[in-house]
Amino acid sequence: MSEQPSDTEQRFLAAYDAGEFERPSVTVDLTVVTADDGALRALLVRRDEHPDKGSYALPGGFVGPDESLDDAAARVLREKARLDHVHLEQLYTFGAPDRDPRTRVITVAHLALVDAKRLQSALAEDEAVVVARLRVPWEGERGGPVEALDRDGRPLKLAFDHGDVLGTAVKRMRGKLDYAPIGFQLLPRDFTLRQLQDVHETVLGRPLNKDSFRRRMLASDHLTPTGRRERDVEHRPGELYRFRRTSAV
Repeated sequence: MSEQPSDTEQRFLAAYDAGEFERPSVTVDLTVVTADDGALRALLVRRDEHPDKGSYALPGGFVGPDESLDDAAARVLREKARLDHVHLEQLYTFGAPDRDPRTRVITVAHLALVDAKRLQSALAEDEAVVVARLRVPWEGERGGPVEALDRDGRPLKLAFDHGDVLGTAVKRMRGKLDYAPIGFQLLPRDFTLRQLQDVHETVLGRPLNKDSFRRRMLASDHLTPTGRRERDVEHRPGELYRFRRTSAV
């Protein structure tokens, strides 16, 4: 239970004028990322107003005066991506003084992970909204901006510093892949080991040895066999697993 402020503190707060100090605006921007067809993809929205009109931006919004950062991020996820109950975590704070020409804007970027089918089913038919393929020009966890490509493989013009934000998201995913449930969050509830390896290879941007990957995953205590196999596939049906949410990750 918090203590009540003293009389002197109450008088100080009553006389305090926050308008005496310049204050920046605060926003949240969401990197809604999925893995599909061997590539990382991110949700982008074409801006229909200045600044950067016609460019593509991460879904985002200003934080309300009575709103926590987590609540603001969840609200933007619902309103602009039509998603909830997905993996959502704070990514990084971007605060360069000139990152937004309107005013001083500090954004707290968040990383949201979702499997590809769920993301596509959540989106309405809207030409302004795209799930763009990401082209990562660096290896490992070196970091740096990434490009977002349209359906024809052409780079999309990104608003503000959102290429850097996306690059930070990829770097975070690669860095946490081995000790956090990054890969599982990009898959449906039931998945095969082949699908899990495909996701890991897509995030890392490089192939992995099949046998060693299978051994590592089966020994990790992160998987629960469902006792079922794939259906309606042209290849030999693989065994289906689920992520063990009570595991250490």
